[in-house]
Order: sequence, then C-alpha cells, then structure tokens
Amino acid sequence: MLDGLTIVREAMPRTVRLVSTARLRPPVLQALVAPEEVADLAEIEGATSSRLIAEERGAEGVGRDELVYGVPYAAFINASFAYWKPREPNRFNATRGAWYAALAVSTCMREVAWHMADFLAKSGVMTGVVDYAELFASMAGEFVDLRGAGEHPSLDPDPAVGYPAGNAVADAARARGLNGVIYPSVRDPGGTCVVALRPNAVQSVAPGAVYRFVWSGHPEPAVTKISD
Repeated sequence: MLDGLTIVREAMPRTVRLVSTARLRPPVLQALVAPEEVADLAEIEGATSSRLIAEERGAEGVGRDELVYGVPYAAFINASFAYWKPREPNRFNATRGAWYAALAVSTCMREVAWHMADFLAKSGVMTGVVDYAELFASMAGEFVDLRGAGEHPSLDPDPAVGYPAGNAVADAARARGLNGVIYPSVRDPGGTCVVALRPNAVQSVAPGAVYRFVWSGHPEPAVTKISD
C-alpha cells in the first residue's frame, strides 16, 4: 500500500492537537467521595478505564510495551491510543487509537469543527458548546508524506472512500516501522495534518490555550479563546 508514496525523515518541533477539556478534568465522582475512599474510586476507574487497562496489561490493538511511562502527559498520549471506536474508524486508525495533530491550530479547529458538526447533524440537533484545549507536541522520525499526493484515495473527503484507503496506508506504515503520516488537511485547504501511529512518536507534550466552540443551528461554530 506504500508503493509510489514518499517516505520522509522529518522533525516537527511544534505540532498542536485539540482535545475536549472534559478529558483534562479529575474524575467527576471524586468530589462526591471522602478522602479515604479515593483509593476505592481509583480501583473502580481502573476496572473500567481503557487507558488504565492498556497501561497495566495491554489492550486489543495496542501492547503495554508500546505505551509511554514516566513522562509529562503520558496519560493523554496513552489514552489517544487506548481509546477508539471500532465501528467508527477515522482516516488513519480503525483497529487502535492514534494521535492526530496539525501544524497550525486553525487547521485543528477546522478538523474538530467538521467532526463535531457531523456528530451533531446525526443527532438531529445542531446546537452545542464544547471547550477544547491545545496540546503541543514535537515529533520526529520517518513518516509517509502525502503532501504531494492530493489525488490519493485516503484524502477523499467522503469517509466511506477516504477512511478505508487511509487505514490501509496506516497499517502498512506501522508494519514498516514508520512513525506516522503527514498529509494535507481535508477540512482546511492549505493546512497540514500529522497522525502519530506510535505512542513514542509523541514527545514533549505541553498544554496551551483553551477555546470555546458554540454551535447555534449551523455547522460552522463560533470560536472564542477563553484561556491562554
């Protein structure tokens, strides 16, 4: 599946990913239990958290030895690989998670807005408010480079076409030991995205600003920075 595609060795000192701030908050039940019961709460979370299960003994699609430990924001890196929806694959991951990012936050905003609007449309209610936080990371190594392959089927805007082709590329990239895929954003013309296919490809994670997205009846949200 990589025949004819370019493989590059590249260093990207600053990529950015947007994640819902709900993922950054303490467990919602923590405020409801006494201090001496926090350990019990942690045990319950450990029995149901895909990330914690993967970190302890691995999970379908990702081995424990692939995950990262002892580095800042390791939990967020590992969570991105431990959580995925087998029935709802993304462009470059179907059987395991991945870390999606971009070179510019404006590209992330367009990508996130498209996916959330698609979700809201399927729910039948195009209204909602979601806060997203920036997570910066550096990446380096060998990547499949689709920036000069605009006609590649993995870049088709129709998920029914683009996602199966993209997952075939991702599977072949992992099998070859590559760190991920660099590709032109499908939702932000001129933007560049990168997907890390291995946890250890995501380095030096640090938080950034928080943005509020508000959908009020149409697919394009109003976006406001609410925190630096």
